[in-house]
Amino acid sequence: MEIAYYQNKFIDVDSPALPIDERGHQFGDGVYEYIRVYDGTPLFLDEHLDRLEKSAAEIKLTLPYRRDEITGIIYEGIKRSSLKEAAVYFQITRGIAPRNHSFPNVKAVFSMTVKKATIFTDEARTKGISVMLRQDERWANCFIKSLNLLPNVLSKQEAIEKGYDEAIFVHEDFVREGTSCNVFMVKDGTLYTPPATRHILHGITRKAVLDCAREYNIPVREQAINTTFFKNCDEAFITSTSIEIMPIYSIEDQILPKERPVTERLYSAYQNFYKQEV
Repeated sequence: MEIAYYQNKFIDVDSPALPIDERGHQFGDGVYEYIRVYDGTPLFLDEHLDRLEKSAAEIKLTLPYRRDEITGIIYEGIKRSSLKEAAVYFQITRGIAPRNHSFPNVKAVFSMTVKKATIFTDEARTKGISVMLRQDERWANCFIKSLNLLPNVLSKQEAIEKGYDEAIFVHEDFVREGTSCNVFMVKDGTLYTPPATRHILHGITRKAVLDCAREYNIPVREQAINTTFFKNCDEAFITSTSIEIMPIYSIEDQILPKERPVTERLYSAYQNFYKQEV
């Protein structure tokens, strides 16, 4: 069953729980993580907690629990849910206090849900997704996994309304990332991806794919990539915790080749990797 955690206790996932004066609700003042659970085991838990701590430090947010306590809550939530294939979402906000822009003197609040994971079919992965390019209007610190996601939401909705599956952010003609994913390209057998600067999320799956590529002797280049190169690549795909690796079949009006040898090899390597981990 799906389950939630709020204010130091497990609750029904549909129980009303959010106070009006919650800074996550009123300001988006907080950070979050999303972890995929395979066969009852959270994948890359340490890496996600590392990023959580980094994001919290960047916004001067003191975590309400120790790392081992957060780990215990996550494992207990997975156990109570009885879900083998699950998605764990948790966020930490600056707490509950009357609305004021300055930091309140209150304890941060941790909340979590454990829900059934979205499983993508082989047919969906074979088809892939279509993407559009969108001018990046987000703030300058996208490496922080912040609750402030309105530009991402609006861009994703624009893509859907225009008949695409995803929007890829572009700044001064250079590709950055998707609304909730990192992006990769393949050209002449070499794997390319934008570098992990302040302007993109340092994706956990992104790093795992780079590790897989190096292990399988696939040349890797992390560099600035313009839209012309992107549209003329041999293969392209996006990565995220929930979607893993998903091919791109079109970039606006540019249809990419159906053959995806590097993408398929990396997806197989990634599957083998997480099966070993769990």
